[in-house]
Amino acid sequence: MTIATATMTREQRKSVALEYFTRFDTGGKVLELMADDAVVYFPKWGLARGKDEIGRMFGDVSTLFTDICHYPEYLKFIIEDDMVVVEGITSGTAADGTPWRPGFSHAGRFTDVFEIRDHKIHRCFIYLDPDYAGDDTQRYPWLASTETPILNH
Repeated sequence: MTIATATMTREQRKSVALEYFTRFDTGGKVLELMADDAVVYFPKWGLARGKDEIGRMFGDVSTLFTDICHYPEYLKFIIEDDMVVVEGITSGTAADGTPWRPGFSHAGRFTDVFEIRDHKIHRCFIYLDPDYAGDDTQRYPWLASTETPILNH
């Protein structure tokens, strides 16, 4: 037996993704947007499967910063069927008090790849550098340089 699912428009899928970023920034109920069997990937954390693990992962991730802002006006979308790819920027304050902002620090650029069906997020793979404060200077010594690296222009 085939289970019928509701067809979503591109704008509806985009709206779900935008709501995800809004809720994440404001401490809203992100898990309400997730399907029960959703899978989320975050660098250095790995895969979280199901709402309980996803909630634990987002709890862990939220300890990396005291505030964060995704900028909806600068988000770029590629939407194909149920796949929504979002490229964007963030700014905020790392847990140690270090601010980040694209163009002034190495952090802040991201790409998220969603699968959105039936008005729920079924998959979200997040691609970014989770070293918001730029502390990983032992492995990447140019982060400690006083010269402005090209990547910050």
